[in-house]
Amino acid sequence: MYAVEYKRSGNKGRGVFALKNFKKGELIEECPVVPLTVEESVICEKTILEYYIYPWRGKKDGAVVLGYGMLYNHSVEPNARYHLNYSGRKVVYKAVHPIKKGEEILVNYNGDPKDKSEMELFDFRKRSRPHR
Repeated sequence: MYAVEYKRSGNKGRGVFALKNFKKGELIEECPVVPLTVEESVICEKTILEYYIYPWRGKKDGAVVLGYGMLYNHSVEPNARYHLNYSGRKVVYKAVHPIKKGEEILVNYNGDPKDKSEMELFDFRKRSRPHR
């Protein structure tokens, strides 16, 4: 069991919050994924899942991330990062800064915590864009 919970996050809707203090580099959560084909991803883009699909395997396919993985909010100043583990079919979240109990855990949807560029929604019909 991971020390996180999800709850309302101000004007962002839902978010993931720490139930304990996390040290820099500490594992927050490992989330299994359900890989999708391009065709399945395109179908999902017509549903609420459009905002929750991660690009997967060279950004050609998508993946639905289970656990709290689909609920982490974006920030250009994140306190956590994610790593796509293709062989393990999971997304791994780790703290990039100390995170205090009760603090919202934020990731940069572009993949790199130092990336300050605007994020874009992924269009699987085009089959390429930055990480979300």
